[in-house]
Amino acid sequence: MLLQRVGNKGIHLGTLFDRAAAKHPASPVVLDHDLDIAPELGRRLTLTEVADLVDNFASRLWAAGVRTGERIVVHKSDGFDITLLACAAARIGAVPVLLSPKLDGATVAELLRRVDRPHLITDQAKLDHDLPHEVISLSARLLLTTGSHESAVGLASLAGVPRIAPVIMSPDHPTLITHTSGTTGVPKLAVHTGRTFQARYRPQGTVAKLVGTHEPVAIHVSFVHSRMFTAMPISILQGHPLIVLASDEPDSVARLFAQVPPGLIEAHPNSFMRWEELADDPRAPLARVKYFSSTFDAIHPRTVHRLLGASRRKGSLFIQMYGQSEVGPIAGRTYSHKRGAEAEGRCVGSPFPGMTGVRVVSRDGKPPSKSSPGFIEVRSDGRIITYLGEHKRWQKQVHDGWWRMGDVGYRTKWGCLHLLDREVDEIPGIDSTLELEDKLFGRLPELTEVIIVPGPDGLAVPVVATRDNKPLDTVAWRSAVADLPALAEPVLWRIEDLPQTATTKIKRLELARRLQMQDGK
Repeated sequence: MLLQRVGNKGIHLGTLFDRAAAKHPASPVVLDHDLDIAPELGRRLTLTEVADLVDNFASRLWAAGVRTGERIVVHKSDGFDITLLACAAARIGAVPVLLSPKLDGATVAELLRRVDRPHLITDQAKLDHDLPHEVISLSARLLLTTGSHESAVGLASLAGVPRIAPVIMSPDHPTLITHTSGTTGVPKLAVHTGRTFQARYRPQGTVAKLVGTHEPVAIHVSFVHSRMFTAMPISILQGHPLIVLASDEPDSVARLFAQVPPGLIEAHPNSFMRWEELADDPRAPLARVKYFSSTFDAIHPRTVHRLLGASRRKGSLFIQMYGQSEVGPIAGRTYSHKRGAEAEGRCVGSPFPGMTGVRVVSRDGKPPSKSSPGFIEVRSDGRIITYLGEHKRWQKQVHDGWWRMGDVGYRTKWGCLHLLDREVDEIPGIDSTLELEDKLFGRLPELTEVIIVPGPDGLAVPVVATRDNKPLDTVAWRSAVADLPALAEPVLWRIEDLPQTATTKIKRLELARRLQMQDGK
Protein backbone atom coordinates (compact mmCIF):
# COMPACT_ATOMS: atom_id res chain seq x y z
CA MET A 1 0.00 0.00 0.00
CA LEU A 2 1.32 3.45 -0.90
CA LEU A 3 0.87 6.10 1.76
CA GLN A 4 -0.01 9.61 0.73
CA ARG A 5 2.95 11.91 1.23
CA VAL A 6 2.06 15.53 1.85
CA GLY A 7 4.12 18.58 2.70
CA ASN A 8 5.73 18.01 6.08
CA LYS A 9 8.08 20.62 7.46
CA GLY A 10 7.99 19.07 10.91
CA ILE A 11 6.50 20.24 14.19
CA HIS A 12 8.58 22.71 16.22
CA LEU A 13 7.78 22.12 19.88
CA GLY A 14 9.96 25.02 21.01
CA THR A 15 7.78 27.63 19.31
CA LEU A 16 4.48 25.81 19.68
CA PHE A 17 3.01 28.14 22.30
CA ASP A 18 4.33 31.25 20.53
CA ARG A 19 2.44 30.28 17.39
CA ALA A 20 -0.71 29.37 19.31
CA ALA A 21 -0.57 32.62 21.31
CA ALA A 22 -0.08 34.68 18.15
CA LYS A 23 -3.43 33.35 16.89
CA HIS A 24 -5.31 33.12 20.18
CA PRO A 25 -3.48 35.24 22.80
CA ALA A 26 -6.19 35.18 25.47
CA SER A 27 -7.25 31.56 25.00
CA PRO A 28 -7.30 29.94 28.45
CA VAL A 29 -5.33 27.02 29.83
CA VAL A 30 -7.05 25.60 32.92
CA LEU A 31 -5.16 23.27 35.27
CA ASP A 32 -6.19 21.08 38.19
CA HIS A 33 -2.81 21.61 39.86
CA ASP A 34 -0.15 24.25 40.45
CA LEU A 35 2.97 24.32 38.29
CA ASP A 36 6.08 23.52 40.32
CA ILE A 37 8.15 25.89 38.19
CA ALA A 38 5.66 28.78 38.47
CA PRO A 39 3.11 28.29 41.27
CA GLU A 40 2.50 32.04 41.34
CA LEU A 41 0.69 31.82 37.98
CA GLY A 42 -2.13 29.83 39.54
CA ARG A 43 -4.38 27.42 37.70
CA ARG A 44 -5.88 29.64 35.01
CA LEU A 45 -3.42 30.96 32.48
CA THR A 46 -3.58 32.36 28.97
CA LEU A 47 -1.64 31.00 26.02
CA THR A 48 0.38 34.22 26.12
CA GLU A 49 1.43 33.51 29.70
CA VAL A 50 2.32 29.91 28.87
CA ALA A 51 4.37 30.99 25.85
CA ASP A 52 6.29 33.44 28.01
CA LEU A 53 6.90 30.74 30.63
CA VAL A 54 8.37 28.38 28.03
CA ASP A 55 10.58 31.20 26.68
CA ASN A 56 11.64 32.08 30.24
CA PHE A 57 12.72 28.54 31.12
CA ALA A 58 14.39 27.94 27.77
CA SER A 59 16.62 30.89 28.61
CA ARG A 60 17.27 29.51 32.10
CA LEU A 61 18.29 26.15 30.62
CA TRP A 62 20.70 27.94 28.28
CA ALA A 63 22.12 29.95 31.19
CA ALA A 64 22.60 26.67 33.10
CA GLY A 65 24.79 25.35 30.28
CA VAL A 66 22.41 23.26 28.19
CA ARG A 67 23.29 23.56 24.51
CA THR A 68 21.78 22.79 21.10
CA GLY A 69 21.86 19.09 20.21
CA GLU A 70 22.43 17.92 23.78
CA ARG A 71 20.02 15.59 25.56
CA ILE A 72 18.21 16.64 28.69
CA VAL A 73 16.21 14.16 30.76
CA VAL A 74 13.10 15.45 32.54
CA HIS A 75 12.14 13.27 35.50
CA LYS A 76 10.28 15.15 38.20
CA SER A 77 7.12 15.05 40.25
CA ASP A 78 4.00 14.87 38.10
CA GLY A 79 2.63 18.01 36.48
CA PHE A 80 2.08 19.90 33.24
CA ASP A 81 5.42 21.62 33.69
CA ILE A 82 7.02 18.35 32.49
CA THR A 83 5.50 19.10 29.09
CA LEU A 84 6.43 22.77 29.29
CA LEU A 85 10.05 21.98 30.20
CA ALA A 86 10.22 19.66 27.18
CA CYS A 87 9.08 22.55 24.99
CA ALA A 88 11.62 24.83 26.67
CA ALA A 89 14.43 22.37 25.95
CA ALA A 90 13.33 22.03 22.33
CA ARG A 91 13.27 25.83 22.05
CA ILE A 92 17.07 25.95 22.41
CA GLY A 93 17.57 22.94 20.13
CA ALA A 94 18.21 20.44 22.93
CA VAL A 95 16.54 17.02 22.82
CA PRO A 96 14.19 16.39 25.77
CA VAL A 97 14.04 12.83 27.10
CA LEU A 98 10.90 12.36 29.20
CA LEU A 99 10.84 9.75 31.98
CA SER A 100 7.63 9.10 33.86
CA PRO A 101 7.39 10.13 37.53
CA LYS A 102 6.07 6.59 38.13
CA LEU A 103 9.34 4.91 37.12
CA ASP A 104 11.35 3.45 39.99
CA GLY A 105 14.82 4.79 40.72
CA ALA A 106 16.69 1.77 39.38
CA THR A 107 14.90 2.03 36.03
CA VAL A 108 15.62 5.75 35.82
CA ALA A 109 19.31 5.08 36.47
CA GLU A 110 19.39 2.41 33.75
CA LEU A 111 17.77 4.76 31.24
CA LEU A 112 20.20 7.54 32.16
CA ARG A 113 23.03 5.15 31.26
CA ARG A 114 21.37 4.48 27.92
CA VAL A 115 21.01 8.22 27.21
CA ASP A 116 24.75 8.61 27.99
CA ARG A 117 25.35 11.40 30.51
CA PRO A 118 22.51 13.78 29.72
CA HIS A 119 21.54 16.84 31.69
CA LEU A 120 18.90 15.90 34.27
CA ILE A 121 15.98 18.04 35.42
CA THR A 122 14.43 16.72 38.62
CA ASP A 123 13.39 18.00 42.04
CA GLN A 124 14.42 17.58 45.64
CA ALA A 125 11.54 15.23 46.42
CA LYS A 126 12.73 12.81 43.73
CA LEU A 127 16.34 13.03 44.92
CA ASP A 128 15.42 12.54 48.56
CA HIS A 129 12.93 9.69 48.18
CA ASP A 130 13.07 7.95 44.80
CA LEU A 131 16.37 8.26 42.96
CA PRO A 132 19.60 6.43 43.79
CA HIS A 133 22.68 8.54 44.46
CA GLU A 134 24.32 7.30 41.26
CA VAL A 135 22.05 9.49 39.09
CA ILE A 136 24.36 12.39 39.96
CA SER A 137 27.39 10.73 38.36
CA LEU A 138 25.25 9.49 35.47
CA SER A 139 24.25 13.07 34.60
CA ALA A 140 26.36 15.77 32.98
CA ARG A 141 24.51 18.43 34.94
CA LEU A 142 21.80 18.30 37.61
CA LEU A 143 19.04 20.93 37.53
CA LEU A 144 16.26 21.28 40.10
CA THR A 145 12.76 22.64 39.61
CA THR A 146 12.17 22.83 43.38
CA GLY A 147 14.30 22.49 46.49
CA SER A 148 18.07 22.40 46.65
CA HIS A 149 20.99 19.99 46.50
CA GLU A 150 24.72 20.54 46.83
CA SER A 151 25.36 18.96 43.42
CA ALA A 152 22.56 20.78 41.59
CA VAL A 153 21.67 24.15 40.12
CA GLY A 154 18.22 25.41 41.04
CA LEU A 155 16.34 26.76 38.03
CA ALA A 156 14.71 29.32 40.33
CA SER A 157 18.12 30.93 40.90
CA LEU A 158 18.35 31.74 37.18
CA ALA A 159 15.29 33.99 37.09
CA GLY A 160 15.84 37.13 35.08
CA VAL A 161 18.56 35.81 32.75
CA PRO A 162 18.55 37.33 29.24
CA ARG A 163 16.08 35.78 26.82
CA ILE A 164 17.51 34.05 23.77
CA ALA A 165 16.10 33.48 20.31
CA PRO A 166 14.57 30.06 19.52
CA VAL A 167 16.64 27.53 17.60
CA ILE A 168 14.86 25.86 14.69
CA MET A 169 16.18 22.36 14.04
CA SER A 170 15.88 20.26 10.88
CA PRO A 171 12.57 18.35 10.70
CA ASP A 172 14.59 15.14 10.56
CA HIS A 173 16.55 15.91 13.74
CA PRO A 174 15.38 14.21 16.96
CA THR A 175 12.90 16.52 18.63
CA LEU A 176 11.72 14.38 21.54
CA ILE A 177 12.49 11.03 23.16
CA THR A 178 9.78 9.22 25.10
CA HIS A 179 9.74 5.77 26.62
CA THR A 180 7.52 2.79 25.94
CA SER A 181 5.17 1.42 28.57
CA GLY A 182 7.62 -1.10 29.97
CA THR A 183 4.95 -3.78 30.33
CA THR A 184 7.54 -6.44 29.41
CA GLY A 185 10.64 -5.08 31.16
CA VAL A 186 12.83 -1.97 31.10
CA PRO A 187 11.17 0.61 28.82
CA LYS A 188 12.63 1.34 25.40
CA LEU A 189 13.49 4.93 24.43
CA ALA A 190 11.57 5.97 21.32
CA VAL A 191 13.17 8.71 19.19
CA HIS A 192 10.74 11.09 17.44
CA THR A 193 11.58 13.77 14.89
CA GLY A 194 9.70 16.89 13.94
CA ARG A 195 8.68 15.19 10.71
CA THR A 196 7.37 11.99 12.32
CA PHE A 197 5.36 14.02 14.82
CA GLN A 198 3.86 16.20 12.11
CA ALA A 199 2.73 13.08 10.22
CA ARG A 200 0.73 12.00 13.27
CA TYR A 201 -1.30 15.21 13.18
CA ARG A 202 -3.08 14.31 9.96
CA PRO A 203 -5.33 11.54 11.34
CA GLN A 204 -5.72 13.23 14.72
CA GLY A 205 -6.26 16.83 13.64
CA THR A 206 -9.79 16.10 12.49
CA VAL A 207 -10.88 15.01 15.97
CA ALA A 208 -10.51 18.44 17.62
CA LYS A 209 -12.21 20.06 14.62
CA LEU A 210 -15.36 18.11 15.39
CA VAL A 211 -16.27 20.61 18.11
CA GLY A 212 -16.38 24.39 17.83
CA THR A 213 -13.23 26.33 18.66
CA HIS A 214 -15.04 27.97 21.59
CA GLU A 215 -15.50 24.58 23.26
CA PRO A 216 -12.88 23.42 25.78
CA VAL A 217 -10.81 20.32 25.13
CA ALA A 218 -9.90 18.37 28.27
CA ILE A 219 -6.79 16.20 28.27
CA HIS A 220 -5.75 13.65 30.85
CA VAL A 221 -2.75 11.96 29.29
CA SER A 222 0.61 11.12 30.84
CA PHE A 223 2.78 14.24 30.54
CA VAL A 224 5.67 12.13 29.27
CA HIS A 225 3.67 10.31 26.58
CA SER A 226 4.00 11.17 22.90
CA ARG A 227 0.21 11.53 22.74
CA MET A 228 0.42 14.68 24.88
CA PHE A 229 2.51 16.28 22.14
CA THR A 230 -0.12 15.65 19.49
CA ALA A 231 -3.41 16.09 21.37
CA MET A 232 -2.35 19.28 23.13
CA PRO A 233 -0.77 21.13 20.16
CA ILE A 234 -3.72 20.38 17.89
CA SER A 235 -6.10 21.81 20.48
CA ILE A 236 -4.29 25.07 21.19
CA LEU A 237 -3.41 25.78 17.56
CA GLN A 238 -7.10 25.47 16.69
CA GLY A 239 -7.97 27.90 19.49
CA HIS A 240 -9.74 25.57 21.90
CA PRO A 241 -9.65 26.46 25.58
CA LEU A 242 -7.48 23.76 27.13
CA ILE A 243 -8.17 21.84 30.34
CA VAL A 244 -5.14 19.87 31.57
CA LEU A 245 -5.65 17.24 34.26
CA ALA A 246 -2.90 15.70 36.34
CA SER A 247 -5.38 13.65 38.38
CA ASP A 248 -8.23 11.41 37.28
CA GLU A 249 -9.76 11.29 40.77
CA PRO A 250 -13.50 11.36 39.97
CA ASP A 251 -14.65 14.00 42.47
CA SER A 252 -11.86 16.40 41.49
CA VAL A 253 -12.64 15.89 37.80
CA ALA A 254 -16.37 16.41 38.41
CA ARG A 255 -15.75 19.72 40.22
CA LEU A 256 -13.59 21.07 37.41
CA PHE A 257 -15.82 19.87 34.58
CA ALA A 258 -18.87 21.35 36.30
CA GLN A 259 -17.09 24.74 36.24
CA VAL A 260 -15.56 24.41 32.75
CA PRO A 261 -17.59 21.87 30.76
CA PRO A 262 -15.50 20.26 28.02
CA GLY A 263 -16.84 19.49 24.57
CA LEU A 264 -14.15 16.88 23.94
CA ILE A 265 -12.15 14.71 26.32
CA GLU A 266 -8.94 12.82 25.54
CA ALA A 267 -7.89 10.35 28.22
CA HIS A 268 -6.50 6.91 28.97
CA PRO A 269 -9.00 3.99 28.93
CA ASN A 270 -8.42 3.30 32.64
CA SER A 271 -9.27 6.91 33.46
CA PHE A 272 -12.49 6.65 31.49
CA MET A 273 -13.25 3.53 33.51
CA ARG A 274 -12.82 5.52 36.74
CA TRP A 275 -15.14 8.18 35.35
CA GLU A 276 -18.03 5.79 34.81
CA GLU A 277 -19.35 6.91 38.19
CA LEU A 278 -19.60 10.49 36.90
CA ALA A 279 -22.59 9.35 34.86
CA ASP A 280 -24.59 9.40 38.11
CA ASP A 281 -23.04 12.58 39.53
CA PRO A 282 -25.73 15.24 40.20
CA ARG A 283 -23.36 17.94 38.90
CA ALA A 284 -23.62 16.35 35.42
CA PRO A 285 -19.91 16.93 34.66
CA LEU A 286 -20.08 15.02 31.35
CA ALA A 287 -23.33 16.55 30.09
CA ARG A 288 -21.70 18.88 27.53
CA VAL A 289 -19.24 16.31 26.12
CA LYS A 290 -19.79 15.74 22.42
CA TYR A 291 -16.80 13.46 21.86
CA PHE A 292 -14.80 11.11 24.06
CA SER A 293 -11.46 10.10 22.53
CA SER A 294 -8.84 7.53 23.44
CA THR A 295 -5.72 6.44 21.55
CA PHE A 296 -4.35 3.77 23.83
CA ASP A 297 -5.70 0.35 24.82
CA ALA A 298 -9.02 -0.87 23.47
CA ILE A 299 -11.92 0.43 25.56
CA HIS A 300 -14.37 -1.82 27.39
CA PRO A 301 -17.96 -1.75 26.04
CA ARG A 302 -19.45 -1.04 29.47
CA THR A 303 -17.33 2.09 29.82
CA VAL A 304 -18.38 3.39 26.39
CA HIS A 305 -22.05 2.82 27.22
CA ARG A 306 -21.83 4.61 30.57
CA LEU A 307 -19.97 7.64 29.24
CA LEU A 308 -22.18 8.15 26.20
CA GLY A 309 -25.18 7.84 28.49
CA ALA A 310 -23.82 10.69 30.63
CA SER A 311 -23.68 13.11 27.68
CA ARG A 312 -26.74 15.17 26.91
CA ARG A 313 -25.42 16.22 23.51
CA LYS A 314 -27.24 14.96 20.46
CA GLY A 315 -25.10 12.60 18.39
CA SER A 316 -22.32 12.22 20.97
CA LEU A 317 -19.62 9.71 20.02
CA PHE A 318 -16.79 7.75 21.54
CA ILE A 319 -13.77 7.82 19.21
CA GLN A 320 -11.28 5.02 19.60
CA MET A 321 -7.96 5.02 17.79
CA TYR A 322 -5.60 2.06 17.72
CA GLY A 323 -1.93 2.94 17.84
CA GLN A 324 1.36 2.77 19.68
CA SER A 325 3.99 5.19 20.91
CA GLU A 326 6.31 4.03 18.15
CA VAL A 327 3.94 4.74 15.25
CA GLY A 328 1.13 6.98 16.46
CA PRO A 329 -2.53 6.36 15.59
CA ILE A 330 -3.05 3.72 12.92
CA ALA A 331 -6.73 2.82 12.83
CA GLY A 332 -9.91 4.26 14.27
CA ARG A 333 -13.62 3.80 14.75
CA THR A 334 -16.51 5.45 16.54
CA TYR A 335 -19.20 4.23 18.91
CA SER A 336 -22.62 5.82 19.34
CA HIS A 337 -25.71 5.30 21.45
CA LYS A 338 -27.25 3.28 18.65
CA ARG A 339 -24.12 1.30 17.81
CA GLY A 340 -22.20 0.84 21.02
CA ALA A 341 -19.04 -1.10 21.70
CA GLU A 342 -21.14 -4.21 22.32
CA ALA A 343 -21.17 -4.55 18.53
CA GLU A 344 -17.81 -6.12 17.68
CA GLY A 345 -16.08 -4.85 20.82
CA ARG A 346 -12.72 -6.25 19.70
CA CYS A 347 -12.86 -4.24 16.48
CA VAL A 348 -10.46 -1.29 16.74
CA GLY A 349 -11.38 0.15 13.37
CA SER A 350 -9.88 0.65 9.94
CA PRO A 351 -6.69 2.42 8.83
CA PHE A 352 -6.80 6.05 7.71
CA PRO A 353 -6.90 6.13 3.89
CA GLY A 354 -3.69 7.43 2.38
CA MET A 355 -2.12 7.90 5.81
CA THR A 356 -1.69 4.53 7.49
CA GLY A 357 -1.75 0.88 6.44
CA VAL A 358 -2.49 -2.36 8.28
CA ARG A 359 -1.84 -5.98 7.41
CA VAL A 360 -2.16 -9.20 9.43
CA VAL A 361 0.51 -11.83 8.80
CA SER A 362 -0.28 -15.50 9.28
CA ARG A 363 1.64 -17.38 11.95
CA ASP A 364 0.68 -20.90 10.90
CA GLY A 365 0.04 -20.73 7.17
CA LYS A 366 -3.70 -20.36 7.67
CA PRO A 367 -5.62 -17.15 6.87
CA PRO A 368 -5.69 -15.07 10.08
CA SER A 369 -8.96 -15.50 11.97
CA LYS A 370 -10.30 -15.38 15.50
CA SER A 371 -9.21 -18.94 16.17
CA SER A 372 -5.89 -18.47 14.35
CA PRO A 373 -4.87 -14.80 14.76
CA GLY A 374 -1.86 -13.37 12.97
CA PHE A 375 0.75 -10.72 13.65
CA ILE A 376 -0.58 -7.17 13.28
CA GLU A 377 1.80 -5.02 11.21
CA VAL A 378 1.38 -1.37 10.24
CA ARG A 379 2.82 1.39 8.08
CA SER A 380 2.93 5.08 8.96
CA ASP A 381 5.07 8.14 8.26
CA GLY A 382 4.76 8.81 11.99
CA ARG A 383 6.98 5.86 12.93
CA ILE A 384 9.92 6.59 15.23
CA ILE A 385 13.38 6.47 13.70
CA THR A 386 15.02 4.23 16.32
CA TYR A 387 15.17 3.06 19.91
CA LEU A 388 17.94 5.05 21.52
CA GLY A 389 20.90 2.74 22.15
CA GLU A 390 18.97 -0.27 20.81
CA HIS A 391 18.75 0.18 17.05
CA LYS A 392 18.99 -3.56 16.39
CA ARG A 393 15.95 -4.05 18.60
CA TRP A 394 14.10 -1.46 16.49
CA GLN A 395 15.18 -3.21 13.28
CA LYS A 396 13.75 -6.53 14.49
CA GLN A 397 10.27 -5.01 14.46
CA VAL A 398 10.51 -3.80 10.85
CA HIS A 399 9.53 -6.29 8.12
CA ASP A 400 9.73 -5.01 4.52
CA GLY A 401 8.81 -1.54 5.76
CA TRP A 402 5.99 -2.83 7.99
CA TRP A 403 6.16 -2.34 11.77
CA ARG A 404 5.18 -5.31 13.93
CA MET A 405 2.98 -4.03 16.76
CA GLY A 406 3.42 -6.99 19.13
CA ASP A 407 -0.34 -7.64 18.95
CA VAL A 408 -2.28 -10.49 17.36
CA GLY A 409 -5.62 -10.30 15.59
CA TYR A 410 -7.35 -10.55 12.24
CA ARG A 411 -9.30 -8.46 9.75
CA THR A 412 -12.89 -9.09 8.72
CA LYS A 413 -14.07 -9.12 5.12
CA TRP A 414 -15.22 -5.54 5.71
CA GLY A 415 -11.66 -4.51 6.62
CA CYS A 416 -12.21 -4.00 10.34
CA LEU A 417 -9.13 -4.85 12.40
CA HIS A 418 -9.83 -7.04 15.42
CA LEU A 419 -7.31 -6.90 18.24
CA LEU A 420 -7.35 -10.06 20.36
CA ASP A 421 -4.25 -9.91 22.58
CA ARG A 422 -0.66 -8.88 22.98
CA GLU A 423 1.57 -11.71 21.73
CA VAL A 424 3.14 -12.09 25.18
CA ASP A 425 -0.27 -12.24 26.91
CA GLU A 426 -1.80 -15.12 24.97
CA ILE A 427 -3.11 -18.03 27.03
CA PRO A 428 -3.59 -21.47 25.40
CA GLY A 429 -7.25 -22.41 25.05
CA ILE A 430 -8.48 -18.79 25.10
CA ASP A 431 -9.09 -16.93 21.84
CA SER A 432 -8.84 -13.51 23.48
CA THR A 433 -8.29 -12.54 27.12
CA LEU A 434 -9.44 -9.01 26.20
CA GLU A 435 -12.76 -10.34 24.92
CA LEU A 436 -13.32 -12.31 28.13
CA GLU A 437 -12.54 -9.22 30.18
CA ASP A 438 -15.08 -7.24 28.12
CA LYS A 439 -17.75 -9.83 28.87
CA LEU A 440 -17.01 -9.88 32.59
CA PHE A 441 -17.16 -6.08 32.77
CA GLY A 442 -20.51 -6.09 31.05
CA ARG A 443 -21.95 -8.77 33.33
CA LEU A 444 -20.58 -7.53 36.67
CA PRO A 445 -21.14 -3.78 37.18
CA GLU A 446 -19.25 -3.82 40.50
CA LEU A 447 -15.93 -4.57 38.77
CA THR A 448 -13.51 -1.68 38.34
CA GLU A 449 -10.77 -3.85 36.84
CA VAL A 450 -10.35 -7.40 35.63
CA ILE A 451 -7.12 -8.78 34.20
CA ILE A 452 -6.79 -12.38 33.05
CA VAL A 453 -3.27 -13.78 33.36
CA PRO A 454 -1.80 -17.29 33.19
CA GLY A 455 -1.59 -19.08 36.51
CA PRO A 456 1.24 -21.36 37.67
CA ASP A 457 -0.72 -24.46 36.61
CA GLY A 458 -1.52 -23.04 33.16
CA LEU A 459 -5.12 -22.20 34.04
CA ALA A 460 -6.17 -18.58 33.35
CA VAL A 461 -6.51 -16.54 36.54
CA PRO A 462 -8.89 -13.54 36.70
CA VAL A 463 -7.50 -10.80 38.94
CA VAL A 464 -10.34 -8.45 39.85
CA ALA A 465 -10.86 -5.17 41.66
CA THR A 466 -14.26 -3.99 42.86
CA ARG A 467 -15.83 -0.61 43.49
CA ASP A 468 -14.91 0.59 47.00
CA ASN A 469 -13.00 -2.70 47.48
CA LYS A 470 -16.16 -4.54 48.39
CA PRO A 471 -16.15 -8.37 48.54
CA LEU A 472 -16.91 -10.09 45.26
CA ASP A 473 -20.38 -11.61 44.93
CA THR A 474 -19.41 -15.24 44.31
CA VAL A 475 -22.89 -16.25 43.15
CA ALA A 476 -22.93 -13.48 40.55
CA TRP A 477 -19.40 -14.42 39.51
CA ARG A 478 -20.28 -18.07 38.91
CA SER A 479 -23.23 -17.02 36.80
CA ALA A 480 -21.06 -14.58 34.80
CA VAL A 481 -18.41 -17.19 33.92
CA ALA A 482 -20.76 -20.14 33.33
CA ASP A 483 -20.47 -20.01 29.53
CA LEU A 484 -16.84 -18.88 29.38
CA PRO A 485 -13.69 -21.00 29.00
CA ALA A 486 -12.42 -22.57 32.21
CA LEU A 487 -11.01 -19.98 34.61
CA ALA A 488 -9.36 -20.31 38.01
CA GLU A 489 -11.07 -18.83 41.03
CA PRO A 490 -10.92 -15.01 40.93
CA VAL A 491 -8.25 -13.25 42.98
CA LEU A 492 -9.39 -9.97 44.57
CA TRP A 493 -6.87 -7.07 44.62
CA ARG A 494 -7.17 -3.41 45.40
CA ILE A 495 -6.89 -1.46 42.18
CA GLU A 496 -4.12 0.73 43.61
CA ASP A 497 -2.00 -2.38 44.24
CA LEU A 498 -2.04 -3.51 40.61
CA PRO A 499 1.29 -2.79 38.84
CA GLN A 500 0.72 0.01 36.32
CA THR A 501 2.63 1.81 33.60
CA ALA A 502 2.82 5.59 33.07
CA THR A 503 -0.36 5.38 31.00
CA THR A 504 -2.17 3.29 33.66
CA LYS A 505 -1.92 0.05 31.69
CA ILE A 506 -1.71 -2.99 33.93
CA LYS A 507 1.65 -4.75 33.71
CA ARG A 508 0.27 -8.20 33.03
CA LEU A 509 3.56 -10.08 33.10
CA GLU A 510 4.50 -8.42 36.39
CA LEU A 511 1.07 -9.23 37.82
CA ALA A 512 1.43 -12.88 36.80
CA ARG A 513 4.88 -12.97 38.41
CA ARG A 514 3.51 -11.57 41.67
CA LEU A 515 0.73 -14.15 41.72
CA GLN A 516 3.26 -16.93 41.28
CA MET A 517 5.34 -15.51 44.12
CA GLN A 518 2.26 -15.48 46.35
CA ASP A 519 1.47 -19.08 45.47
CA GLY A 520 5.07 -20.02 46.25
CA LYS A 521 4.90 -18.70 49.78
